Amino acid sequence: MTGNKLIVFVSILLLNFQIIAQQSMVYTNELVDYQKALILYSDQQYRAAQTVFDKVKETTNDVQIQSDCAYYIANCAVRMGQNNADELILAFVEDYPTSPKRNTAFLDVGDYYFKNSKFSHAKKWYDKVDDKAISRSEREKFFFNYGYALFSVGDENEAKKYFSYVENSKTYGSQAKYYIGYMAYEGDDYDKANTYFEQVKDQEQYKEKLSYYQADLNFKLGKFEEAIALAKEQLPRSNAEEVSELSKIIGESYFNLEQYQEAIPYLQDYKGKNGKWNNTDYYQLGYAYYKQNDFEKAISEFNKIIGGNDSVAQNAYYHLGESYINLDQKQQALNAFRNASQMDFDLKIQEDAWLNYAKISYEIGNPYQSVPQVLTGYLENYPNTAHREEIETLLIDSYITSKNYEEALELLKGKRSFENRVAYQKVTFYRGLDLYNEGKYQEAKSMFESSIKEAKVPEFTTRATYWNAEVDYLLGNYNEALIGLKQFQQQSQTMDLPEGNNIDYNLAYVYFKLKNYEKASEHFQNFIASAKDDDLRVNDAYLRLGDGYFVSSNYNQAINAYEQAIAINRIESDYPAFQKAMSYGYIGESSKKIEALNSFIADYPKSAFQDDAIYELGNSYIKSNQVSKAMTTYDKLISEYKNSVFVPKALLRQGLTYYNANDNQKALSKFKTVAKQYPNTEEANQAVATVRLIYIDLGRVDEYATWVKTLDYINVTDAELDDTTYLAAEKQYLDNNTNKAIKQFNAYLNQFPNGRNALKSHFYLAELYVKDGLTETATPHYQYVVEQSKGEFTEQAMVKLSEIYLNNSNWTEAIALLKRLESEADYPQNIIYAQSNLMNAYYQKEDYSNAELYATSVLKHSKLDNKIKSDAQIIIARSAIKTGDEAKAKNAYAKLETIASGALAAEALYYSAYFKHKEGQFEASNLVVQQLAKDFSSYKYYSAKGLVVMAKNFYALGDAFQATYILESVIDNFGEFEDVVSQAKTELHNIKTEEAKTNSSIQSDN
Repeated sequence: MTGNKLIVFVSILLLNFQIIAQQSMVYTNELVDYQKALILYSDQQYRAAQTVFDKVKETTNDVQIQSDCAYYIANCAVRMGQNNADELILAFVEDYPTSPKRNTAFLDVGDYYFKNSKFSHAKKWYDKVDDKAISRSEREKFFFNYGYALFSVGDENEAKKYFSYVENSKTYGSQAKYYIGYMAYEGDDYDKANTYFEQVKDQEQYKEKLSYYQADLNFKLGKFEEAIALAKEQLPRSNAEEVSELSKIIGESYFNLEQYQEAIPYLQDYKGKNGKWNNTDYYQLGYAYYKQNDFEKAISEFNKIIGGNDSVAQNAYYHLGESYINLDQKQQALNAFRNASQMDFDLKIQEDAWLNYAKISYEIGNPYQSVPQVLTGYLENYPNTAHREEIETLLIDSYITSKNYEEALELLKGKRSFENRVAYQKVTFYRGLDLYNEGKYQEAKSMFESSIKEAKVPEFTTRATYWNAEVDYLLGNYNEALIGLKQFQQQSQTMDLPEGNNIDYNLAYVYFKLKNYEKASEHFQNFIASAKDDDLRVNDAYLRLGDGYFVSSNYNQAINAYEQAIAINRIESDYPAFQKAMSYGYIGESSKKIEALNSFIADYPKSAFQDDAIYELGNSYIKSNQVSKAMTTYDKLISEYKNSVFVPKALLRQGLTYYNANDNQKALSKFKTVAKQYPNTEEANQAVATVRLIYIDLGRVDEYATWVKTLDYINVTDAELDDTTYLAAEKQYLDNNTNKAIKQFNAYLNQFPNGRNALKSHFYLAELYVKDGLTETATPHYQYVVEQSKGEFTEQAMVKLSEIYLNNSNWTEAIALLKRLESEADYPQNIIYAQSNLMNAYYQKEDYSNAELYATSVLKHSKLDNKIKSDAQIIIARSAIKTGDEAKAKNAYAKLETIASGALAAEALYYSAYFKHKEGQFEASNLVVQQLAKDFSSYKYYSAKGLVVMAKNFYALGDAFQATYILESVIDNFGEFEDVVSQAKTELHNIKTEEAKTNSSIQSDN
């Protein structure tokens, strides 16, 4: 038993010894591999080391060795940049929380990233380090590295703390002080920065950089001389970028020392940040030039400041205005002062800018607001200004010079001082003239009467009296017109006024309208005696003088007057030639009349009086018993002038001639033609009456009865009742009893819809309805007249009906009727009326070729007033613009500019500026826009469009400030014109985008 136990014990002992021996061998092998891995790690063979560490970690049971292997495996991953490196470090810390390498792991990884300049990664691991667990010798390095990592990621407050731990360190102190100083410099703590920089300025490694920083520091501390010295000392050792920055320091230092001449070359050498200057940079160089009285160069810098809204910009814009004034560029100065006056950073500059803005507005006009508004605005903002009296004087005068009379009247409301009442009298007078020229006679009359009533300045009271009489004349108030002209004539200063030259001419016309031909002739003769030979009105005066004698049966005097008119030949001489021939007839000179009429027919083949002359020639042959020639002449009229009002008269005359010669069959043929083809005319009624007599003479009354029933406008049994009913209505019409006349004419037409007086009833009804403003009700009555055979009312009805169509924009109907009027009109003025309205109707229908064709036809007439000429030229110009023929448009607008007034003149000026811009005449174009702003500011649409052209001109001339400021003002002030604002926005975007390439202060609209 004992022996067996001993054997077992020895066996167990031998087994344990074997196991222990095996374990010792394994452990020894692990240590060898671990040491091998450490050597590989030390040799920076991280991949091989990581492999071995990984193998040892997997095979060992020793927790310490496992911990160390995990540490090195993660460390190798960091150094090789493996994606899971951070995870391995964190796993190591989590798996082995008691490892003494935990803190070292954080520190080593942080140091690795720091060494490789990956400071944000370094900070991440330094954040985990327990600095108390670091040895004293390593602690300074950690503080500096951690401080620098914090500095690099922008955490300057924490960085300062760690740098301060080592600022007295022999190893890291200089670097720490440099960075503490730099952070103070960046934080604008210049005293602290200077203190630290002074402590390291002798260090060679910082000396170069510190020269720049200390120069800048001294500049920022206001030590400009020291800044200049330090910066100049550094310039030779600096690269291009540093030279730029140092030049800026030197230039600004000289600028602040008010040594502007010395500042200029250094300010010029500054290249800007990333190649761009800002508004302050441009201001300083511009101001330096300004102080040297080099205003052109000052402007070239100031005007690069776009969209500024700070004290620098206000100062720049004010001095930009001053520079423009010194170069007599007042339009540009206006914009600059206006901009400065709208900023309140410096109140003194604002007030002075306001004053300059107000004065320049008065001198050259203002495109943004009326001059009275500007001056009133200044006085309201600065009621106690020392310039009050001066501005008030300008204000009163500006009401007239601005020509924006409507707004002036608003501003003058309730202002009762003598000066303002004087201004009110003048403004109402000039506003009256504007309305008169626009054809708004009732409104013009109200203005003239207001001017007369004010009666502060005799000259304007007298002139208003004259023009009020002119309006009365045009409105048909001839008695009132006569009174007004007489009152004007009695004023002592009449002949000194421009209107005085017209007084006899105007009085003559009023007397003529009042049918006082004796007085009319007297004044026409007075006018002719005093007028200049080249006055077109002399020709007209002879015509009217002849007419006066003619209607007064003084035919010899009429002939003399007509011969004078023919001799002058400034107005179509066909009319006086015809009237002269007629006058021969009235004094019994039949042969002379026949000779004159034949000459007229030969000399004036295109005259509107051709049919009149032919008809009268036929009548003259009848009176001279030259029946054959008379009949031939009537036949010529009937065949060549089918639409003439004289055709039914000629047919009737032929019929009567045959009747008197007892040639009843030929007479009946002519009379029946008249009755059938020209129903409801006086000639038709007379023809029917004569046919009745012939049939009575022939004893064939039954034939008459049968024939007359074919005429639906003749009722033999009701003829007397027809005439009686009509005459009752006509009497009410002639007595101006409108309502009764309308009622009775309607009653007549209900009873006799095709009566012998139906045509006249329809015409008079239409006239009455138009008088009451019932144009729609009048329309069918005019249409009835127009649709009948041509008679005495046809032409008037065509004119009135076309007016209704035009006013209602019924262009198609208007065109058809106007073309008929053009071809059938007997009166030249109605031909002009038809053509001028045809050109407008075609334009409205966008038929530009026909619009232009008729406009050209209108201009061929010799006697046209400027309004009709203007209307024709504008149609040609606008049509040319629509069809892209700008050469033709330019020519038409140029002609329009010489004759137009009001809105058309504004449009013509705009296009003058537009075409000059297109031709590269930018300064000339701007002068036109200035004229547009000064003289036509009330026409805001073209003022706004003109400003856009002006902006483009200025940009082409290199003045970006003017261009952008004008465009911004258009956008802010003319919102009602969407097309103009849209164009302004596009131009502004393009300019800002371009200018933002060189000016960092500009925000482009991308």
